[in-house]
Amino acid sequence: MEIKAYHPNDEKGWLQCRVLAFLSTAYYDNVLQEKEKYKHPSIELVAIHQNKVVGLIDVEYEAEKNQVCTGERGLGGMIWNLAVHPDYQRLQIGQQLLHRVENLAIEKGLTYLEAWTRDDDWVVDWYKKNDFRPVYAYLHVFMEGKSEMQYVKSEVKALRPVQTWAHYNGENEESIRQTFERVHTCTGLEKRLK
Repeated sequence: MEIKAYHPNDEKGWLQCRVLAFLSTAYYDNVLQEKEKYKHPSIELVAIHQNKVVGLIDVEYEAEKNQVCTGERGLGGMIWNLAVHPDYQRLQIGQQLLHRVENLAIEKGLTYLEAWTRDDDWVVDWYKKNDFRPVYAYLHVFMEGKSEMQYVKSEVKALRPVQTWAHYNGENEESIRQTFERVHTCTGLEKRLK
């Protein structure tokens, strides 16, 4: 297996790897048709096995504090995408990608990495095993159907919302979970770089 910088020729394999990896997570609905392009500098790596993208990591990073990340601890890098093809999971590919990103991030003067994930315990545990610590959490609330959409109003004549999602960071989490069928905890994690 080779870890290399992402090249536009890798896009189709990158998309396929990401969607297949995300299908078994709470991000199953986060499907892309094109690879994201970042406003700020980025580190974008792919793991290749027999000419196939089997893993990927994208980190957009800051030249000035708070351009990309939410922390106040120096310059950070946001892990926007980290995925391993299901046929290649549990082979340490994610750790190899993360380790390579950490080394490149240190070379670029970054002091920490930040990641956000929905409530897949195994994903949060993986980040913790790789020295990330949870720093913040809020709820992703998905709304659809008449009973749930009653909370969403449009001020545009003849525009009727039928599905939406929102962030909730209030005090009444249990009420939100009882009111809406699909609610995920979104956890922010951070790792200090040495």
